[in-house]
Amino acid sequence: MKVAILGYGTVGSAVVETLLKNQDLIKARCDEEIIPVIALARNPKPNALIPVVNDIDEVLEREDIDVFVELMGGIDLPFEIISKILKRKKSVVTANKALLAYHRYELEKLAQDTAFGYEASVAGGIPIIKILKEGLSANNIVSIKGILNGTSNYILSKMAEDNAKFHEVLKMAQELGYAEADPTFDIEGFDAAHKLLILANIAYGLRVKPEDILIEGISKVSDEDIYFAKEFEYTIKHLGIAKIKDEKIELRVHSAMLNKDKMLAKVDGVMNAISVDGDILGESLYYGPGAGGRATASAVIADLIDIARKEKSSAIFGYLNDTSYELLDKEAIYTRYYLRLKVLDKIGVLSKIAQLMSEHQISIDTFLQKPKKEKQDCSTLFFITHQTYEKNIQILIQKLREQEFVKDDIFMMRIEN
Repeated sequence: MKVAILGYGTVGSAVVETLLKNQDLIKARCDEEIIPVIALARNPKPNALIPVVNDIDEVLEREDIDVFVELMGGIDLPFEIISKILKRKKSVVTANKALLAYHRYELEKLAQDTAFGYEASVAGGIPIIKILKEGLSANNIVSIKGILNGTSNYILSKMAEDNAKFHEVLKMAQELGYAEADPTFDIEGFDAAHKLLILANIAYGLRVKPEDILIEGISKVSDEDIYFAKEFEYTIKHLGIAKIKDEKIELRVHSAMLNKDKMLAKVDGVMNAISVDGDILGESLYYGPGAGGRATASAVIADLIDIARKEKSSAIFGYLNDTSYELLDKEAIYTRYYLRLKVLDKIGVLSKIAQLMSEHQISIDTFLQKPKKEKQDCSTLFFITHQTYEKNIQILIQKLREQEFVKDDIFMMRIEN
């Protein structure tokens, strides 16, 4: 089986290296040689292990290619290229989560019976696509909760470990290569959201786009939030959450406080972990590296081996027929909330905050006032509420912002039990 690699970067070169290094093992597993024969790259690759060209037509026009592996990144150009390949009934493997977050429906229609693999698009080192599509296919998926972005998890872990500020740890992550020069995609939650949409499509047949769901990052998490979390036995993690509520699907990506005894709370550094709760199996946890050349290459080659085996694959995105699930409105999210606000230290402030909370059906579970330093005229207050609706908490925050005693932007975080 001959393979073309579209994108000879860190992952593409790792795919080629592994196919060549483990060729005997791979042939033994699928009874066929999987041979990388050509790669596409913008710039010359003098040390490449196979011929590398920079003309996409030179690759696409080869009739002897059986599978195209798309590792280019981006959305529009790879969609255009993969569409052409699928129309020729040629198999495709991709690691491109952004592409699938926006175009998975169109690609599914084009592929029909043509093999289309995308295991590497979510948490490369964890075979979560196959687990959901096959291993847990007898289960109604009650919920999926995952640490889906290693950069965010590294930053939050180091902030807690070293009592460090967000920007200090971000700089460290960039120096270590864990964060991009422009980290927006990772730290503002978009990377995790793309992955969550793919998982939710498989689990629930839910066909929505990133713009339809709640997405928040970690850039507003402060060392004060870490301080509060430690005081009350919580750990802060950035989570992608999909779960059934009232026969609808709740999808959200944001920082959350977890009880420190929860399994996900113990996942530190750049690692990913995904907890899946099925109505038959119960909760199971999947853990491993979520990115990097070798982890992603492992997932890409697993798809190639499946294609070489010519096994009848299950529905590309989990369902052969449409499901009846709809997306839950963001305002209907029902959970506990954490609030941090800086206020003037004067009589009547606390009673006014409590009054506003009561007017919007919000009750206080936990309250802490951080001791202020001498000569400071503001105090930092921390609250945890009992369960309430997202709509109520958003109205409350807006009302609080209108108060003259509030002296800084209000930070809110959801609590996930």
